[in-house]
Amino acid sequence: MSVNKVILLGHVGRDPEVRYVAQGQPVASFSLATTERGFTNSNGVQVPERTEWHNIVMWGRNAEVAEKYVRKGTQLYIEGHLRTRMWEDRNAIKRYVTEVYVDTFELLGRPKTDAGQQPMQQPMQQTVQQPVQQPIQQQTAEEPPF
Repeated sequence: MSVNKVILLGHVGRDPEVRYVAQGQPVASFSLATTERGFTNSNGVQVPERTEWHNIVMWGRNAEVAEKYVRKGTQLYIEGHLRTRMWEDRNAIKRYVTEVYVDTFELLGRPKTDAGQQPMQQPMQQTVQQPVQQPIQQQTAEEPPF
C-alpha cells in the first residue's frame, strides 16, 4: 500500500498561466507559498520563518475556475498529489520538476485590490473536484511547458 497525498494552505505567488492541450483541455499552472512561523526555542535560539514554494498544476474545470478567480495573493486550500516530470534542456541535460496536481481546492480569500481596499471579510469558498488526469507526454524542450 502507498499514499501520495498533499494538503497545502498558502498564498498564490503569481497569476495562473492557462494553456490548452489536446481537445481544448485547459491546464493552469502557478506557484503557491507556504510559510512556517519563526519561533524562539527554550534555550533562546531564534529560528526564522521559512517559506516554501510549490509548483501547482490544475486540469479541466479546476483550471477554468483558477483562470477566473485565482490571482497573485489569493489564499488557497489545496488537496492533491505529487508528480515529478523529467525533460532535457537544449544542452541535453536532464532536468526534473516536482509539481502538485490538484484534486480539490478552496478559495479562502482574495488579494487586496489595486485601489488598496482590504480583502473580502467573508472568505469566498469554492470547492472543485476533478478526476485524476493523465500526465502530459514527456517533452524535450529548453524549459518545462509550464
